[in-house]
Parts: sequence; C-alpha cells; structure tokens
Amino acid sequence: MRHVHWLRIGPVGFRIGSDWRAPVDLLRDLYRDYPAPAGGIADFTVRLSATRPWRRFIRPSVAIGGDYWLADAAPLPLAQGLLAAEMAMNLQLALGERRFLLLHASVVERDGAALVMTGESGAGKSTLAALLAARGWRLLGDEFALLDPATGLVHPFPRLVSLKNSAIALVAGATPGARLGPLLASTPKGDIRHLVPDARAIAGMDQPARPAMILFPRYGHAAATRPVGAGEVFVRLTQASTNYTALGERGFDALTRLVAGVPARAIDYPDTDAAMQQVEALWQTR
Repeated sequence: MRHVHWLRIGPVGFRIGSDWRAPVDLLRDLYRDYPAPAGGIADFTVRLSATRPWRRFIRPSVAIGGDYWLADAAPLPLAQGLLAAEMAMNLQLALGERRFLLLHASVVERDGAALVMTGESGAGKSTLAALLAARGWRLLGDEFALLDPATGLVHPFPRLVSLKNSAIALVAGATPGARLGPLLASTPKGDIRHLVPDARAIAGMDQPARPAMILFPRYGHAAATRPVGAGEVFVRLTQASTNYTALGERGFDALTRLVAGVPARAIDYPDTDAAMQQVEALWQTR
C-alpha cells in the first residue's frame, strides 16, 4: 500500500493501507488522539485498493479488503474513502476476532456499569449512544460490544460514531463542541457523518465495564417499555453476534452468563427526548 496509518481502538490494532493519500490523511486527522498498536504490531490489516489499475486515476473506485474480505462487497467512490476504511475495519473485526464475543451494539457506561443497546438497523443505537455521551455517559462503542468470555466484562471499542441522515443535525446540535468528519452524501445508507468520540471515551478505552443492562430500542412508535425474557434475549443476541458460532463453547458460555446475569428491557420511542427519559428511568430502577 502506498499510504499507511497505524491505529489502535481499545484492544484492537489496525494497519490501514490505501492506494490514495486522501482517506489516510482523513483517518489521521479524525483519529489523531488515538495511539498506535502496542509494539507496532497490528491485529488486522485493512486495504483500500483500486478495483483496476486505471481506477486509481479515472473514476477512482475503492475496493474494501484486508486480512478478510467479502467477494461480493461493492466498491465505493473515492469521495467515500473514509466510509470504506470504517467498513473495512469493521469487516476485519467481524470475521477475524476470536478473543471477544462480538455483539452488534452500541455501549455506554456510567459508574463502571455498561448499558448495551442492540437492535435492528434503524433502531437508533448510534444516535442514542451519542446523545447519552453528551449527557455524561462514557462511550464504549458504537458498532461492537466486545464481551470477554473469561471475565464477562465489556471492553471499549470507541471508533467514530456513524451518524445517518436526520441524526446528523440532531447530534451536532446536542454536542456543539464535538468534532465531525465530512458529510458523505448519497452513500448506500444515505447521508453519513462521523462523530469523533470525546476525550473521556478515548482516555478510557483501556477500562472495561461490567454489563448492567441490555436494551432493545425501537424507533418510531409510541413510548412503551417491557421486560424481555431470557429465551428471547438469547436468540436476539445470537443473531446480533458475528462470531458466536466461531467461538463455539466459549461463545455459548459467555452469552449464557450474560443473559442469566443481566436484566433486559425493550423500549419503543417516538423521539429521542422520550428515549432519554425512558433510559434514565430504567437505569434508576435496574
């Protein structure tokens, strides 16, 4: 790769290489407060490469790859190189991580206790995590919860928070001092802008937390709250994990302990103000 950046997010180190300078320069800027991997050794390599040699110059097209790749992954235009890099980092972790049980979730922490929020795409996990962080919670992660099978603790993975469409202005208004990446218009998921986690999240990314509540949010419905039974929680979390099957017995034991030891709730909410009230009320009575 012509241009390379080394980066550590929580316990995971990346070597990110690109055929173009622009995506790497943008990563260096947005992740400038993050350390390099310990000892200069990365856990995963990311590659942003041209789909054809001439595509470095003519209608540049970025193929997403690295140690792990998907044959049917669609390339992105160079203008969306930052999104390609973020997707490639997530792909390496999703397909290659074996130390932690991965859950597709947003995670925030207060007083050493973690709130794990998971659900279908569009549930508002990233938005809620960003807004809770603006209210004093520590952001542990936007994309993945990293559950240690040995200790039951959730390790931080505070990557850039991916804000989509109407959430961009909402979160920007709630966090006036925050750093945001460029607006990436008309991506496969609509308009996207990345929020840089605050200093507290970055400083605390080596400090795990014990999960204290699992929350299944659902946006666009009248406000309602309900408990979720252990059987439903287990099934939904296996569906939310990218490496549950690969971990085998370790994954089953870790998930079983999590479900048995942590209360789970589901909320429907019509807007983020209602969601904030529901989360705070549930947290006080957990």
